[in-house]
Amino acid sequence: MKLTSWNVNGIRASMDKGLREYITSSDADIICLQEVKAEQHQAPLDWLTGYKVVWNPAAKKGYSGTAVFSRLPFKSHALGMNLPEHDNEGRVITLEFPDFYLVNVYTPNAQEELKRLPYRMKWDEEYRIYLERLGKQKPVLACGDLNVAHQEIDLARPKENRRNPGFSDEEREGFTRLIDSGFVDTFRHFDPSSKQYSWWSYRANARANNVGWRIDYWLVSECVKSQLKAARIRPDIFGSDHCPVELELK
Repeated sequence: MKLTSWNVNGIRASMDKGLREYITSSDADIICLQEVKAEQHQAPLDWLTGYKVVWNPAAKKGYSGTAVFSRLPFKSHALGMNLPEHDNEGRVITLEFPDFYLVNVYTPNAQEELKRLPYRMKWDEEYRIYLERLGKQKPVLACGDLNVAHQEIDLARPKENRRNPGFSDEEREGFTRLIDSGFVDTFRHFDPSSKQYSWWSYRANARANNVGWRIDYWLVSECVKSQLKAARIRPDIFGSDHCPVELELK
């Protein structure tokens, strides 16, 4: 089974910049997108065949939002975490399959000068509890833009970015608590030491110079570890300031 996740930073803009070609050539069973910034009717998908679409737009137009395309049959789906405080920005989609839950997330950014950090910390706690609750029923595959670089190896310039959004001690500790609650960072499972990134600023040729951050993840329940086949970051795929991250299971 092949799964892919990509923050497309606006699905309408990315459609003709590589998204369509990537989806049609990737042969993924499940495709998770973040920051679609549109309602479903605003993103023509007549070219997308064989997939069922689940869409969760933000209440605010042109902001946030997530989508999942699946060619595997699923039992049910849910939008959000059933928490009104968190569910108006279209950040979470959950699909229930016979043998696992799939959760696609676009985690809130702590914002400049960490002005949204208190909300972000509350979000991290609620999201961890949500995944733990699902995990008591069946294994969980969770993906998306988590807006945090966990360790210094996960960004090119850790010293310069200390206390910046996405690399504050609080956000990093929140990610550690999530992992410690029973999840595997699949990329680090296969590659504990490489400096590969999934997001680059549009400024100063950051992507060409590989001055980036690894903030996009596939996490799986510990019990799924034996089924992992591969986890990849795809910096060769363009169309957004992020690149896709892929997961293969046996």
